Amino acid sequence: MIKNKLSYQANCWGPLGGNAVGVTSTTKLTYRTFGDMDKAFADIRAAGYVGVEIFDGNLLDLSVSESRSLLNNNGLELVAAYSGGNLIFKDILSEELNRFRIVADRLAELGAPHLVVGGGAKRFDGPKDSDYSVLADSLEQVVTIAKERGLEAHYHPHLTTLAETEDQVRRVFEQTSIRFCPDTAHLAAAGGNPAQMIKEHKDRISYVHLKGFQADPFAFTPLDQGTLDHAFILDALKEINFSGWLTTELDEWPDPSEGARSSMAYLKDQLNLS
Repeated sequence: MIKNKLSYQANCWGPLGGNAVGVTSTTKLTYRTFGDMDKAFADIRAAGYVGVEIFDGNLLDLSVSESRSLLNNNGLELVAAYSGGNLIFKDILSEELNRFRIVADRLAELGAPHLVVGGGAKRFDGPKDSDYSVLADSLEQVVTIAKERGLEAHYHPHLTTLAETEDQVRRVFEQTSIRFCPDTAHLAAAGGNPAQMIKEHKDRISYVHLKGFQADPFAFTPLDQGTLDHAFILDALKEINFSGWLTTELDEWPDPSEGARSSMAYLKDQLNLS
């Protein structure tokens, strides 16, 4: 099914944050891991993964030649970059879309197949019905940006956005053609059934995020820990004949390398990989 298509997000090798310039310049508002990407890539490869996903800010920190060297030196393939935006405020939408273009240009230069975006701002006084249609229109523009550069665009439902619950996720995907990148932990944390959502949206899924989840106290974990049983999720992926990249991620862990190894050991066992 997915042999030789296991990748890992490089976001665990330091504190997570954003580009502070984005407070006054939306175009510059990228995600960022404040950590050593050289070590992250080396640890990811040593754990057995052959691909890597990276935040947009870390991606743009490096030149194309620097990125190629980092990837080649570690025997890794760049699979995707993750970016985000409010995506419902029309006054700043052009700035957010311009940032996506910059990220997509870099991904295309490096031969990566996927652009993943999250977002859909939750207003302080609650969402408006129109927010969903504006979000959908924005995501359609992301689809165009990606397609023009030979990429696949994916929307990543996420806690703290307009797409948390199963019904909210359905509402978004009813209005847009963008592909669905399920994050198993975020879907479960919002009360959803990730395995069922994968089967329900099977025609929209060509890229997946796997993440462990512990309900109480709330925490993200390696795949072999926590309260979310990924065996059912992997069975669902087999059932839909999924053959794309599976990216495991872990936002924070005391020993990032150990977390990556733990998840790989779990995947090897569940998928009968040598």
